[in-house]
Formats: sequence, structure tokens, C-alpha cells
Amino acid sequence: MRCCLVAFTAFALAVITPTARAEEITAVVGKDGIEFKSGSVVVAKYATDAKYSKPFLYPVLAPNGVGVTRAWPIEKGLPGEATTDHIHQKSVWFCHGDVIPEGIELKTKSNEKNGKGVDFWSEVKDKDGKPKHGQMTVVKVGEPKKGNGDVSVETQNEWFTPDGVKMLDETRVITFRETPEGRLFVFDITLKANSCPITFGDTKEGSFGIRTHDALRPSEKDGATVTTAEGETVTPPKKDNLPIWGKPTAWIDYSGKINGKEVGIAVFEGPNNNPKSNWHVRAYGLNAANPFGRDGSGFPTQKGKTELFKIAKGGELKLKYAVYAHNGDVKTGKVTEAFEAFKK
Repeated sequence: MRCCLVAFTAFALAVITPTARAEEITAVVGKDGIEFKSGSVVVAKYATDAKYSKPFLYPVLAPNGVGVTRAWPIEKGLPGEATTDHIHQKSVWFCHGDVIPEGIELKTKSNEKNGKGVDFWSEVKDKDGKPKHGQMTVVKVGEPKKGNGDVSVETQNEWFTPDGVKMLDETRVITFRETPEGRLFVFDITLKANSCPITFGDTKEGSFGIRTHDALRPSEKDGATVTTAEGETVTPPKKDNLPIWGKPTAWIDYSGKINGKEVGIAVFEGPNNNPKSNWHVRAYGLNAANPFGRDGSGFPTQKGKTELFKIAKGGELKLKYAVYAHNGDVKTGKVTEAFEAFKK
């Protein structure tokens, strides 16, 4: 009996033990970014260089070593990548397309058609090369902290108008952990209206987004299968807005093959987020959770709803999202199980 118990225990440990031991999960803070490592391998890097209009996570490697987000424009000319559209969609990011700083005069108007504030989503410039978009700058990076099988790093960010006026403060904590099936990157976001009241404008262009590897575009014949938390699936090829576009769900996963290897990437929404997101999800590889879009966004669930979300001066908003890069499809990659662990 004791022999059987030992055998069962060894089997159980083999099932639940991460691909790297907890002490091998590390984060290294550098001049231009934070490297998240599993053993000696850099599995993701969080870019903090102010030369970019906002921080982002790239690359993002599944446990089998495959990068699951698009490399362009950070890296150019990689095999298997063909698209050069939407230069602002850099791998994994958080922002919003119309952020209104109440009481601050905006000399440069939003690029959004109906925008009333600052566009942090796009990276449009005027004819003279001056940015028409906002700037999110990482002003401080904390020391990495080891947890129970994970590692986290806190950053302090400041959001500026195109003319350089600070309008919003943010604390962002990125936590990395992994399992044999996938790697999870959790973003705990706290937006602080220290400078003025903030209103989030009504646009589909937001907010926590990823751009998948080109091979995972549902627009391609052999592209990704898209799955929601409710089990609804969209199979390729599809065009433009997917049938699940503009609707709520707890998570959306893209799974397919890259260079013959089966992989996927999911975005999770925190269960305590308020407001909840509708999803700006398209066949060219965009998957974004947007909690701020209303009637003007075109989201079907928001028809007739016009009340915008606001943060009073001195107030704050907490949001939580995660990216899960996994081997296999939505089942073998254990996306549902990973989301349930994320919720706790």
C-alpha cells in the first residue's frame, strides 16, 4: 500500500510541477525593459523604453519555445510574418483610444472620429511628424519580488497628452508564473486620477489587447480557431469582425499551428473588473478586452447605452487582465483550468 502511495505521489507531482522549478522563475530589470526568465531562457520581455508610445510585452513564448504574438514592428522580416498593418498593435499592451482629462485644455485633438480626449491606442502623427496620440511613460521600475511559484515586478507609469501635460498616474504589476501547459502573465492595473477627473470615451479602440502571430490569424485558411469561455468557437477562414465581436465573455483563446507546432494564446479578464469588458476581436489577429466602449463603439450589448465611465479627481480604478501562452489547443493547453487558477 505504501508503495502505491509513493507511486501516486510521484505521479501527482509530475502532473502539477511547473516546467521550471519555482526558484528558476526570475525577472531581470534592465535599462530598456524587464526580462522574465524560466531557467536561463528569456520567455518574455516587458519593454519600458520611452522611445515607444506605451509599454508592451514582447516576445511571449509558449513552453515549447514558440512565439505566439506578432513580432512586427519590434522585429522585422521574420519567417512566417507578412503583415505590416496597425503599427500600434505591439504584441501585448494596455491603453484606451479616447481618454478625456476633464479641465485640461487639449491643443492636439484625438485622432478618433468622435474622440473628445487623448488617443492612447493609435500612433498617428500629423504632416509634420508631430504625434497626435498620447504618451505612456514608465517612470519607475521596482525590484522583482518572488512569490509562491511566481515573480512580479511593479512599475509606475504616467500618461501624458500629445503636448506633454500629465493627466493620469498608473501603478502596474506584472506577475509571471508557469505550468507544463502554459505561461501566465497577469497585469494588475491601478489608474489614479491625481491630476484631474478622467472620463473614458466611447470607442471600440481599447483596451487590454494582443496581436497574435500571423499564423494564428483566423482570416487564414489554416489559421487559429477562436474559443470563448462559454465554449463558442469560430473556425477559419473568417473576415473582419468575428461573430463574437462586441460581446462579453471571461476569456477568448486563439489556437492553431506555428511552424508545425500546436500553440495558442488567450486573454483573461479579472472576475472583479468593473466595468466588465466587451471584446474587440478581429480576424486579422486582434484580441482586445474593452470595458469602456458604449453605444458609439458599435458593441451589440451596448446599444442605447451612453453613460461613460469616470474616475473622480483623487479616485482610482483597478483592473486585472492576463495573457496565457500555451502548448496545444484550448483543451490540451488547459485554458479553462488556467483561468480558474487565475481567478483565485
